[in-house]
Amino acid sequence: MTSLKRAHFAAVAALVLLVLPFVPVPDFWITQLNYIGLFSLVVLGLVLLTGVGGLTSFGQAAFAGVGAYTTAYMSTVMGLSPWLGLVAGLAITLVLALVIGALTLRMSGHYLPLATICWCLALYYLVGNLEALGKYDGLLGLPALQLGDFSFRSERRIYLLIWAAALLAAVGVTRLLDSRPGRIMRALNTNRGGGATMPEAMGASTFRYKLVMFVVAALLASLSGWLYAHMQRSVNPSPFGIKFGIEYLFMAVLGGIGTVGGAFTGAALVKLAEDQLKVWLPVVFGGSGNYEIIVFGVVLVLVLRFAPEGLWPLLARWLPARGHKAVDEQAPRLSARSHPPRGAALLDVRQIRKQFGGLTAVNDISFTIRAGDIVGLIGPNGAGKSTTFNLVSGVLPLTAGEVELLGQRVDGRGSRAIARAGLSRTFQHVKLVPDMTVLDNVALGTYLRTRTGTLRAMLGLNGAEEAQARAEAMRQLRRIGLDGQAHELAGNLALGPQRLVEIARALASDPSLLLLDEPAAGLRHKEKAALADVLRQLKAEGLSLLLVEHDMDFVMKLTDRIVVMEFGRHLMEGTPAEVQASPAVRAAYLGAEE
Repeated sequence: MTSLKRAHFAAVAALVLLVLPFVPVPDFWITQLNYIGLFSLVVLGLVLLTGVGGLTSFGQAAFAGVGAYTTAYMSTVMGLSPWLGLVAGLAITLVLALVIGALTLRMSGHYLPLATICWCLALYYLVGNLEALGKYDGLLGLPALQLGDFSFRSERRIYLLIWAAALLAAVGVTRLLDSRPGRIMRALNTNRGGGATMPEAMGASTFRYKLVMFVVAALLASLSGWLYAHMQRSVNPSPFGIKFGIEYLFMAVLGGIGTVGGAFTGAALVKLAEDQLKVWLPVVFGGSGNYEIIVFGVVLVLVLRFAPEGLWPLLARWLPARGHKAVDEQAPRLSARSHPPRGAALLDVRQIRKQFGGLTAVNDISFTIRAGDIVGLIGPNGAGKSTTFNLVSGVLPLTAGEVELLGQRVDGRGSRAIARAGLSRTFQHVKLVPDMTVLDNVALGTYLRTRTGTLRAMLGLNGAEEAQARAEAMRQLRRIGLDGQAHELAGNLALGPQRLVEIARALASDPSLLLLDEPAAGLRHKEKAALADVLRQLKAEGLSLLLVEHDMDFVMKLTDRIVVMEFGRHLMEGTPAEVQASPAVRAAYLGAEE
């Protein structure tokens, strides 16, 4: 087995699943696998939404209900084709997901899970009280699915549809996660990628991608509901309430909420265990009851304690290792922006101010940067350097003042718009996605230079552009001397290389101006020397840099000019030699005039 690639192993497993109905296995196996396939479709959405995006939702069961009830009503009451029911169910789910997502996804903390519980309950009680939908008795007598003369009436036949849908969805989600939009989605999780700040600095709308994940998850659940309705040939509200919403989330956590394989693992374990527990637990406890819920609660606590990433990563250790995708460095280069000639005006900061209530953190700061310069922004702790940095890059809005980049006003714009104008940045606290490779982290920087959307990625139509993005990422890694670690997980690197990876990611966006926020912080002497060499090389190549840094020796040896701040105000500006000779600067740092 170890000689096989994991992709080959997955293909063999999929083939075995698809031929099972044609071999003499017990009907009970087919029934169980049908439910596992249906559950896996729903849980795949949670892998994307909760595991990757960090957005907890208890409402997947409600979207499955939308798909089920739409086709049930259209095929029984209106007498229309179930295939029209599929199209209508997905369309209604899309509209509902867009509306609900727009209302709830701006919430954070515990408010988002509570909101998903609320609209799940609302949809459950709505369908349970509508006479047209049969109230709590539901709708009966749904027709079997049919393609021409071929009927999917039997469980062995509809098994083919269920598992074809589940496996295709798995392929689509896998492709999505390894694509341009997928890299942004993986960076959204505050526990893994640093939240919204970094993707926005790359030029991506974090809210848009949260909404995309929400919609994709809802559509997968709706598809599962449609298949369930025509497998059962009836619908009622019971499988679409909050109980199943919680169970789906439990399946995702148990299997491995951040992995595609975890969706199938969790669905299989919960379905098989639930059936067995319903038989054995009443015997053990001597009476009927939902004892399996108690067991699942205990199991969930144990999994969260001893296997927080779920069971699939443990099982995957026994599978062939996933090979590295080759990088075609001969791929055509991505489009590049035109850069100003050396010495041309690049950044003009005029009288910018930032007030937080009664506190003035930045007080009328002005400075300019010309193309090809390295400018340092220094000052004692609390001087307002990082705030100034965030004002220039659009992370914080200005209270007053103007910022001009390459001749156009960018004050009042967000960090996404400023990134499009030609500014890129790194962060004081490194913001990489630790469970993505170094190469994929750097490829995040190509976001504004590429165009692939979610649907194209899921359909696998992004191959040429993806090859270009990966080639560009490898070129930037070679530029900073880290190409040998391209396929390492970013979280396995030491702090020094991680800071270099951030620089490579910023360079991949082809910026005219690069902002570095304390790039030498926490680095050892040799790492600082390596970083300084990289920055000198970038300057020699014509790149302009603005850096905030506390290490005076590092700044003095590297910069052309230095802007000094104290208590939010402009103290002085000059060459490194002029700054070192200034009594005012020595007083600011030492606390007394010479």
